[in-house]
Formats: sequence, structure tokens, C-alpha cells
Amino acid sequence: MAEHNGKHSAFAVLKLRDYRLFISFRFFTTIAFQMQSIIVGWQVYQLTHDPLALGLIGLAEAIPFLLVALYAGHAADLYNRKAIMSLFTLVFLAGTILLFVFSYDYIRNGLALGVVPVYLIVALTGIARAFIYPAAIAMMAQLVPRHLYPNSSTWNSTVWHIAAITGPAMGGLIYGFFGVQVAYLTAMGFVILALIMLFIVKSRPVPPIVEKETLYQRLATGLKFVFRNQILLGTMSLDMFAVLFGGAVAMLPVFAAEVLKVGPQGLGFLRAAPMAGAVLMSFVLAYRPPMIRSGRWLFIGVSGFGISIILFALSHNFYLSLFMLMLSGMFDNISVIIRATAMQLLTPDEMRGRVASVNSIFIGSSNEIGSFESGVAAKIMGLIPSVIFGGAMTLVVVAATAKWAPKLRSLNLRAIH
Repeated sequence: MAEHNGKHSAFAVLKLRDYRLFISFRFFTTIAFQMQSIIVGWQVYQLTHDPLALGLIGLAEAIPFLLVALYAGHAADLYNRKAIMSLFTLVFLAGTILLFVFSYDYIRNGLALGVVPVYLIVALTGIARAFIYPAAIAMMAQLVPRHLYPNSSTWNSTVWHIAAITGPAMGGLIYGFFGVQVAYLTAMGFVILALIMLFIVKSRPVPPIVEKETLYQRLATGLKFVFRNQILLGTMSLDMFAVLFGGAVAMLPVFAAEVLKVGPQGLGFLRAAPMAGAVLMSFVLAYRPPMIRSGRWLFIGVSGFGISIILFALSHNFYLSLFMLMLSGMFDNISVIIRATAMQLLTPDEMRGRVASVNSIFIGSSNEIGSFESGVAAKIMGLIPSVIFGGAMTLVVVAATAKWAPKLRSLNLRAIH
């Protein structure tokens, strides 16, 4: 995907040792996060049989995530990024160990707190994610030269999505065939592998502070930079509202159990389907990056995502549902790569952590808040009408953003590159 001195190589960034180790870390942590997500979702639904309880999982992760996200970005611009990633990956590992302990009936029944401990542990996961993400995005930019930023964004997305396919599929299959305890133990193993990969990466110095600012001023500077840039604000807003309204992931345990009747094994494949589509699209974009007419492709991608979600809601066939979810992932990944590339190209080195944290508030938390919205909507409107409504709202958001952000419509990443 990179272009430099007139040459193009889809695999250029993979020749860099530390970048390979870095994306290996991302690969293993993502598998662990995704496995934990599907294990917790199925476990909570088995204990409660309530779609709103699934939505509350997302809310339990989103609230602490939002509370610490801006400070996490500030920390990533001020302190050693590798150290931050290591510390909070250990925090995530501790949470997975606690979920493993709570999965034993005699311990859960002894506490007599229902699923409340699960929500508390998920909150710990939210804090870990809030610190890992900006530090990882900022560190990635230090591992590759500027002319490889588009290439690194594509491979980062590709590896993330491959892991996001592997995680749910493994989580569902291991849960279904071997039980919840083995599933949690497997997730722990992947976290340990991630820590080993990260340990081998050479630390990079934090970019020097240009001017002395108070904590409040530094947080405000990151927010102002994003809100004054129509391209960054537009790409983040478009993805945030699309995921907020259009994401059907939180309700997949209900679709698997009651609509498609495929159990935890089928749930794993349903969760993996959007990621499979995203990986396919990543390979296409590695060779044909959306650098020209990027704004147009961005709107096409989000529109296609919304339409795919509506068609998924209308399907009662497992294979058709899989295909629609895969299609949603293909369309979604177009916008993911455009947003990531724009953020890398437009953000100064000394602000990468703070801008990444603002992006994580827009994008990362919208997944969890979207899960809560999905649970509430399903409770009020019914399962299938709520997902159709969400897909339709995604299309409304696309139309509103296209009218509000003319610079985004005419975005050409090659001109910035």
C-alpha cells in the first residue's frame, strides 16, 4: 500500500521487525479481548435470558472507558508508551483471571450477587482498553516512517480483523465443546503471548513536549485539535453514529439462540463473520488503497454497512445472515482504514496519544454504548425491528454528515500524503 520514490509494495511495512512484533501483540490481545467478549456475552445470557442484560455489559465497559480515556491519551503523550501498554495488558489479564474464578458455580452462588461481579470485571477491562489504545496508536506511528503510514494502517486493520475473526470463533467453539473455564484459560494464554511480543519490541522515546501546559490545557488541546479539523471530526462522527445505531453485535446471542437456533458454536461464527468480511476488504485495499476520492469511498462504505445490517435483521437463514454480516464488515473496513490513515497523516507526533484517545471516545466507546442502545431498543421495539431501525438510522447519519462536512466529501488522502 505504501508509495515512495514511485514504488508500491503492499507488504513494505511487514519488513520492519518491531512493527511485526507490534502487530503480533495487537493480534494476540485482540483474540483475547474478543474471546472474553463472546464468553461473557453467552454466560450472561445463559444466566439471565434477558437482552437488556447483554446491553448492560457494553455500558459497564463504556462508562469507565469514557471516564479515563482523555487522561489515557495525555499519559500516552507524556510517559513511555510501551510501559503503559504492558501495565494495562497485565490489568486485563487480571480481569480474565477473575472471570475464570467467577465462572465456577459454587463461587458465583456463594457470592449471591447474580451477574454484578461480571459487570465490575468488565469495567476493569474498559479501563485497560482505554489506556492500551492511545499508547498503541501513538507507538505504531513511531515504528514506521511517514511514507508507510497508509500501509501500516491497512496491515494494522487486517491483523486486528483476522484476530477478531479468530477470537469469537475460538471463544464460541471452546465454550460450546469444552466449557467456560477452558475458554477463559485459553484467553489468558493469548494475553501472555501478547506480553511476550511486546517485551521484545524496542522502546521509543516519547516526543519532546513543545510547551509546558497544565493537565487541563493538554486535555483541551487534544479536543480542540480534533473539533477544529472537519476531516478528523467528520470521520470520527460518521463511524461513531454508524456503530452506535447500526451495530447488531450485542444482540447476536439472542439471534443465535432464538431466531437462527445455532447455539454458542453458531454464535462464534456470527461474531466472526463481519471480521471475515473486513479481512477480505483489507487485502483488496492493500493493493488498491482508497487514497483518491477517499471521501466518496467513506460514504459508500458506511451506507453499505447500514444496508447490510437491515438485510441481516430480515434474514431467518443462518447462511444468509452470515453473508450479510460479512458484507457489513467489508463495507465498514473501508471507513476504518480511511479514518486511521487520515488520523496518522494529520496528527502531529506530540499529540498522537490525545488525538487517539478522542478517537477512542468516538469509536471505541460507541461499540459499548451501542450495545446498551441495542439492548434498550430490543426491549422496547422487539429484536428484529430494533436492528432494522438501527440500520436505517445509520443511513440518516450518512446523509446528515455528507451535508454538514463538505471537506470530508472532497477528501483526497493522496494530496495530504
